[in-house]
Amino acid sequence: MTHYIGDRTIDGISVAADGKPLSPYYDQLALTDRGFEWSYEGPEPAQLAFALLYDHLHNAERAKALHRPFMKNIVANFDNVWELTSDDIDASIKALGA
Repeated sequence: MTHYIGDRTIDGISVAADGKPLSPYYDQLALTDRGFEWSYEGPEPAQLAFALLYDHLHNAERAKALHRPFMKNIVANFDNVWELTSDDIDASIKALGA
């Protein structure tokens, strides 16, 4: 099970998957070139939503189909520091009816 952690500090944004920086997976879908953000709806939170989904699902088409509702319902509601597991992502996908 993968453990994802995001942190917004005075030094900037950090997002890790099992302790390693999470790739934005621009080669699969590039929504912005500014990296990740959260707590609002926009291109950077959408990139984070896609990256989390793609990293978890290993399926670009499914991650593309789910990233907008996942951003609006999950990523846009993150606090400055957040944590998710693979199980949390599965539960979120199920709650979205996908």
